[in-house]
Amino acid sequence: MRKRQIVKIDEELCTGCGECVLPCAEGAIQIIDGKARVVREELCDGAGFCIGVCPEGALSIEVREAPDFDESAAKKASRSRDEKGERFIRQSCYLCSSDETEAPLLPVRHKGESRWVCTRCLPRLIHG
Repeated sequence: MRKRQIVKIDEELCTGCGECVLPCAEGAIQIIDGKARVVREELCDGAGFCIGVCPEGALSIEVREAPDFDESAAKKASRSRDEKGERFIRQSCYLCSSDETEAPLLPVRHKGESRWVCTRCLPRLIHG
């Protein structure tokens, strides 16, 4: 194990809504006993796409010792989710509300929050 970025879930803030489960393409997060949990650390790539969808702010990224990310296991978990029809969750730009069918979206960190921004609004975010 080595130090790396990994998702941290604050159990006190988590309401178990499940919004974070589908954005985790690798399948590292599940709802167990009414709370979101990272069930397999080796599936968490630390990218944090799950963070911006949490309405309670219960998810964050921390740097700590954790098993290395296992890309082959993540791909296998992803294929399993595909077969169950659990892969797509529509996201939208936090500035203009365009969804990913209207414009490409990129994850951004802005003022301490993880958000999605479309490519049309990105220049406005960058240049003000």
